[in-house]
Amino acid sequence: MLEQTMEMSLMFDYYGALLTKRQGEIFRLYHEDNLSLSEIAEELGISKQGVSSALAKAEKALSDCEAKLGLIKKHEEYVGTLARIEKLAGEGDVQGIRAAIAELDI
Repeated sequence: MLEQTMEMSLMFDYYGALLTKRQGEIFRLYHEDNLSLSEIAEELGISKQGVSSALAKAEKALSDCEAKLGLIKKHEEYVGTLARIEKLAGEGDVQGIRAAIAELDI
């Protein structure tokens, strides 16, 4: 559950601006402020089902963005490659560094 929440928050960091204002607000209240669906419904003056529906649409939109664009996956790959380059640099492996740089899809 915690891993899924962290993944959703990361996707929100990358793609949150693409959500509607209402979806973004509901997403933040639920995932960042840890409010329940009922608490959000009461605060926004909408039904609990309306909150649930908007939250599901927001989460799906974020997942769809990552599936299509893959920015988080690319970032993780770059971080891994950079860590490998750092290790190779410490070992003085210039050829390994060149090979790792060549693997970067930039």
